[in-house]
Amino acid sequence: MTDLNILDLFLKASLLVKLIILILICLSVASWAIIIQRTRILNMATRDAEAFEDKFWSGVNLSHLYQESQGRRDRLTGSEQIFYEGFKEFARLHRANNHAPESVIEGSSRAMRISINRELEALENHISFLGTVGSISPYIGLFGTIWGIMNAFISLGAVKHATLQMVAPGIAEALIATAIGLFAAIPAMIAYNHLNQHVNKLEQNYGNFMEEFTSILHRQSFSSDSK
Repeated sequence: MTDLNILDLFLKASLLVKLIILILICLSVASWAIIIQRTRILNMATRDAEAFEDKFWSGVNLSHLYQESQGRRDRLTGSEQIFYEGFKEFARLHRANNHAPESVIEGSSRAMRISINRELEALENHISFLGTVGSISPYIGLFGTIWGIMNAFISLGAVKHATLQMVAPGIAEALIATAIGLFAAIPAMIAYNHLNQHVNKLEQNYGNFMEEFTSILHRQSFSSDSK
């Protein structure tokens, strides 16, 4: 029984198959870099959102919380950024439209929706690349396999008595491209689905926070208007 030596199979493969394998390896490395980076960023976003919302619901004065956020506005993310944009717009519109609370609330909600979209855009960055790798890698590998097998059979055309022993190495060299294509595609596709679910969960969390905060602003706006 002959031991499987992937490096030996790679070195014996044709130039095109080698190029395809190298492309697939590069795609796999890039995918893992994105998986690690996005996982870290999304986990941090979840922790930051939980920490800020705990602080938000602790009964702290919203004006004081806004002042704290304003002091580090260049580093705000997630729920805190949504709160900052919403409260800033609320305060601005409330001063200018004190007798039009509906306009104040609508403007604040619009500012928070824009902030949510920006946050999600930042969180989703590069995730679509994983879906692309998961979709195309098997086909790239299959192309390399077909090309390698075709070359193996063409080289047998000049041989009068072809045997399995003669064709097997060429086919094995070609099949490694499909194997590496699957190796690149499977983790990328799993991570793509998992990270998208994580982003969707954060989107729902941001949306819920916006609705709850809007209700608070609505009560404040109408209570101050009635005085």
